[in-house]
Amino acid sequence: MSTRMKIAALAAATMLLGFAPAFAQDELPHAAAATAYVKKNIQPWLSDPVVISAVVASNKAHAKLMQTDIDELDNKWKAKDQALRDSTMKNKLAEFLIKKKEASGGVITEAFVMDGYGLNVGQTDDTSDMWQADEAKWQKTYPVGPGAIFVDKVEEDGGKKIAQVSVAISEKDQNIGAVTFGIDVDKLK
Repeated sequence: MSTRMKIAALAAATMLLGFAPAFAQDELPHAAAATAYVKKNIQPWLSDPVVISAVVASNKAHAKLMQTDIDELDNKWKAKDQALRDSTMKNKLAEFLIKKKEASGGVITEAFVMDGYGLNVGQTDDTSDMWQADEAKWQKTYPVGPGAIFVDKVEEDGGKKIAQVSVAISEKDQNIGAVTFGIDVDKLK
C-alpha cells in the first residue's frame, strides 16, 4: 500500500472510529466568526501561484516516500535539524505567509502549509513536528475535499485565545494540501 493510501486510510479510520474531538465544530462559540474570516480573508489567496507551486513541488518531491521516510523527516525536525527547518521557514512560500500574517493586523498568529502527505511546506513560525497527517488539522481538511474548513477549540497562548483553523488547498477542484492558521479569536470581534 502506498504512503498516500496509508495516510488516507488513517484519516478515514480516525473519523470512523470517533477519534474526533468530543465537540461538534458548530458548537464552538468562535467557529462561525473564524469560518467567516477565513472565507473572506484567506481562501481568496490560497490559489496564489506561490502557494500552489510550492505544494505541487512538495507533493512531487515526496511522492516516493515510505512511512519510514516520513517518520525520519519528522524525527529530524523534532531534533531541530536546522537545514530541514530552514527548508520550510526560509522559502518563497514562508515569505508569502509572513506577509499575509503581518497584514492581518494580529488576527493571524501563525500559518503553515502542508502537502498531500501532511508534511510542512512553508510556515511563519516553528511547529513541534513536521508531519501533520496524524492530526485533525490535516485529517479534517485534505481528505475531505475542496473547500473543507476545520475550526479547532480555543487554547490559551501567551495571554491570547488562539484557535487553529485549517483549510484545504485545491487546484482544479482537487485537494493538493492544507493550511493551518492560528487565529486570535478576540481580534475577530
